[in-house]
Amino acid sequence: MEVARNVTLENWMKERGYSSNALAREVNSRLEELTGKAGTYDGRRVRDWRAGRVRWPSTATRRILTDLSGKPPTDLGFIPPSRTPMAPAPQEDPMYRRTLVVGAVSAAVAAASPKTASARTIGMSDVERLRDKFTAVIASDHKRGGQLDIEQRATTLADTALNLQNAGSATQRVRSSLYATAASFRSSAMWAAIDGRRFKDALAHMREAQLLAELSGDQAIKFRIWSHAGTLYRHMGRPADARAANDVARQLHITRRDPAFASLGLARQLAIQGTSHELRSLPRTFDEARNAMDRADPDTPRPVWLLAFWDEAELHSLALSAYLAAGDWVTAEYHAHQCLASLRPHMERSRAITTSRLALAQLAQKDVETATHTAMKVKAEAATQHPRVSHMLQEFGAALRAMAPGSTTTHTWNEHTAAWRTPA
Repeated sequence: MEVARNVTLENWMKERGYSSNALAREVNSRLEELTGKAGTYDGRRVRDWRAGRVRWPSTATRRILTDLSGKPPTDLGFIPPSRTPMAPAPQEDPMYRRTLVVGAVSAAVAAASPKTASARTIGMSDVERLRDKFTAVIASDHKRGGQLDIEQRATTLADTALNLQNAGSATQRVRSSLYATAASFRSSAMWAAIDGRRFKDALAHMREAQLLAELSGDQAIKFRIWSHAGTLYRHMGRPADARAANDVARQLHITRRDPAFASLGLARQLAIQGTSHELRSLPRTFDEARNAMDRADPDTPRPVWLLAFWDEAELHSLALSAYLAAGDWVTAEYHAHQCLASLRPHMERSRAITTSRLALAQLAQKDVETATHTAMKVKAEAATQHPRVSHMLQEFGAALRAMAPGSTTTHTWNEHTAAWRTPA
């Protein structure tokens, strides 16, 4: 007699993000809580359920699956013996004989206690919907970085992810994913505040993001937050704290598992070294970062936030920041041109920042006309609305007026910036 697959169970597992091995581990954990003895299920046993070879698991196991799913076993596609009188007796899990005595008592006590019905079951589809919104936040950041509305939206979405924790039942996997998603939104709020030079707000977001990341256990988001912390302290003029925070990111085991994370950690160390005027260290750190990037397998799955920006252009952007801070204007200009040549079209914020830094590097070499021509390429929207870009162009204007007061070039720049402030 042909056995029908339990498609209902398979669909539920897919919805909740369970592999056969993951569900076996979850059931084992719950069995230990229920009976006091560790479960011995493995992926093979769960595949027996999926294939229909085991149609009616043991009493304790059915109780656990009901708690996990919020559904009775029949709604998970299991078939009790009374419903298949002509079929051979269903196979019984070997765990049944080992846990029946203790498990039956515990299950009876649990069944006697009224169970408050959850409003709903939270699944991986809920997490995926939030992740789609996270992708939109990332896209907004690369287009209009530093804006208060991006920070506020990311904060609201972090709260939405946390509210889901209390909206119904969920597996540990789903709950961990929700914490990681909330941490991702908080880290984006943190980055928007850094980019907008709202450092006090960035510190508050950082502390919340770090807590959520620990609750999630997600190495990638931990890396992002500590790496952002290094950038925050660097912009605040605290290089020792910046190095310490970036070192935490670099010491996470994800950097040993994936060279892409290692390369980003090294590149941000490069920027910190520039702030500390460690000019001799910069070429070696740049080479190490590039070598790690070259070793990274492009087919390895990575978070959307990393894929959206980490590439050759960003490596040169951080090198530009390092050499500009260290006072090597010629090398800074070289890295600026390399960055602009390879920058992806959607990186509008990065283009404005790099162009502004290029203008500063050229002006420091006393190439007044070229520097001014470069600075005038920055779009008015970025020049007036992006705090970091505005700050750099204000520095540029002050240095230009000090270097070439009364010159035609300075007059041209003054007229150009006056047009930004004139309503259309």
